[in-house]
Amino acid sequence: MSLRFIGIDPNTGDHESPTVWVDAEKQELVLQGWKPDPDTEAECAAFEAPGHAAGIPDHEAVIRIPARMTQMIREACDALDDAARVR
Repeated sequence: MSLRFIGIDPNTGDHESPTVWVDAEKQELVLQGWKPDPDTEAECAAFEAPGHAAGIPDHEAVIRIPARMTQMIREACDALDDAARVR
């Protein structure tokens, strides 16, 4: 897998590093974020989207990304769009 680094939380310190990458080959965003508090994770797990059961599958995770990283996520989405056009 060849990840393209997009950005890291500008307020990152030695022990926190929410990060955004793009995997153009798989057409995926790869996000590193904070684990949610138990109440937030339970609220997400209880949510039922149409056609989907409640719960978080074992192979998925809920993460938190600070709003200050919105521009990085937009940049990552644009990079995926550009990669898809090239294909």
